[in-house]
Amino acid sequence: MYAVIESGGKQYKVEKGTSLLVDRLAAKEGDKVSLRPVMFRDQEVLAGAKALEKVKVEATVTEHLRGEKIKVFKYKPKKGYRRRAGHRSELTKLEVTEVKLLSGKPAAAKEEKPAAAKKPAAAKEPAAKKEAAAKKPAAKKAAAKKPAAKKAAAKKPAAKAKKPAAKKPAKKPAAKKDSDDGS
Repeated sequence: MYAVIESGGKQYKVEKGTSLLVDRLAAKEGDKVSLRPVMFRDQEVLAGAKALEKVKVEATVTEHLRGEKIKVFKYKPKKGYRRRAGHRSELTKLEVTEVKLLSGKPAAAKEEKPAAAKKPAAAKEPAAKKEAAAKKPAAKKAAAKKPAAKKAAAKKPAAKAKKPAAKKPAKKPAAKKDSDDGS
């Protein structure tokens, strides 16, 4: 049984007891973190969003550390262009404690649906009016910004119209005068 999880835009294959390095997480050492599954495999493969609601992947933050330093050097030959930089990734080490398939839906999803169903329809209308009122001033601000954007666009073609000055040809050395002046 294993799962493929997503963390920091990267995917990792994990099993119970696996330790892995991921991009730095905002959790403290010793905290439990739930990871987002992308795929789960036991006897069959689960990959849909509805099926993955039943999958639970938890890990414990073991430590925060920094990766190996990467050296970056840019250079163009015969041009005198050299740039040196470095990079060191901030990482978090995780220990996977639990990978399992729950029998029913998660409790958090069940609590949200009844709370939304209990609200009367009349209570929903004033909230919609408040949202609409909040959106109107934002629309006016956006309209005010549009003319400013047009002015900036008008300046750009003028800048492109300028042509670089033509290079003047180098002066040629004066020809030597012959001593044959007829004397």
